[in-house]
Amino acid sequence: MSTTLGEAGSDSAAIPCVRPAGEAAAIDDVVRVHLPGLLRYATVLTGDAHTAADLVQEVLLRAHMRWTRIGMLARPDLYLRRMVTNEHLSWRRRWHVRNIRPVTDETLAVHLDPERDHAQHVVEDDAMWRQLAELPPRQRAVLVLRYYEGLSDPEIASVLGTSAATVRSHASRALATLRHTDPTTPLEQR
Repeated sequence: MSTTLGEAGSDSAAIPCVRPAGEAAAIDDVVRVHLPGLLRYATVLTGDAHTAADLVQEVLLRAHMRWTRIGMLARPDLYLRRMVTNEHLSWRRRWHVRNIRPVTDETLAVHLDPERDHAQHVVEDDAMWRQLAELPPRQRAVLVLRYYEGLSDPEIASVLGTSAATVRSHASRALATLRHTDPTTPLEQR
């Protein structure tokens, strides 16, 4: 299919653009459906909505260049999540992005239950963010994918590029660490 960009003017000609018919629609559809989930996942991983948007933008730019291969996968959304995870892990290795910045109170307030005390909810969310920030990146990614995104162990393994047993191991260690550091957990259960 051949399309034309721009209008032909007195000093310029129209620029022909040749694009396969199904390619653009496929990436557009996948992004339209999964962008909110990718942004949510990246926000939980990074702790900052702006950094998460940058991360997802970088991933989508890279995915667009390889979309002929990615678009043929049964679940391209899982591949995109894996790309977000890998990009996040590589960003964390860089010195200038080592800080986990907490999300603003306005962002946390969106998830507020009107019947609970607002201050208590913010305190609990802040405590959870601090505990998640102390976990190693892979353990944090497993917990985020499992509890925030609702993925199963095989899906998490696919995103992280590991086995389901490794996912369970990471989850077990992360939950044990969180139980040990949570002052509200009874001593018998630690």
